[in-house]
Amino acid sequence: MGLYLVSVSAQDWSRPGEDGYGDVAAALGGELERRGLPPYVLPKTARKTPGWFEEKVSPSMDGFEQLCRSLLTDTELSVLLDWSVLVPFALEEQILLPVGTAYSGDETTVSGAPQVLALAERLAEAVGLPTDAIPVGENLALSLWFLEGAAEQTARVRPGPWVEDRDAAFYVALYLRAAQYSLRHGCPMTYS
Repeated sequence: MGLYLVSVSAQDWSRPGEDGYGDVAAALGGELERRGLPPYVLPKTARKTPGWFEEKVSPSMDGFEQLCRSLLTDTELSVLLDWSVLVPFALEEQILLPVGTAYSGDETTVSGAPQVLALAERLAEAVGLPTDAIPVGENLALSLWFLEGAAEQTARVRPGPWVEDRDAAFYVALYLRAAQYSLRHGCPMTYS
């Protein structure tokens, strides 16, 4: 089985209980209202998105965490890594909700995809990640690209620091593509 980073459908976002994120959606709506911000409603296009985003979180994160610590502040590192729900709009700061999910315990931390995307883009640039060669938006395509030889082939013709630690490069690509997907389709992302 394992842990996956996945997009959340409009149906799951509105469904309460263990099978959905309705409790998180309601708590986020209340917190946004309390802060004087507009509510978050999944756009109609999110309901028509073919497929979904799903990537297995399996390689070691040690090299990625070292990379992040060398290039990001503690606050930036928290924005990039310490969320359980990523939403497709900017947040001035992370939002902590007193609602848990299956993988977040008793609380849910929400980050904004624009902030995560900006940080992932910085990391991608720092390691020379060939972003134009990396798959976009197909289920498990990113995981398979790194595991089944396409990354190896690309490394031969597009060498760079990203080749030195493929696990770290995987996570740079994972957070980059997840934030892009969230923004492109207007949907939240979470761990499952």
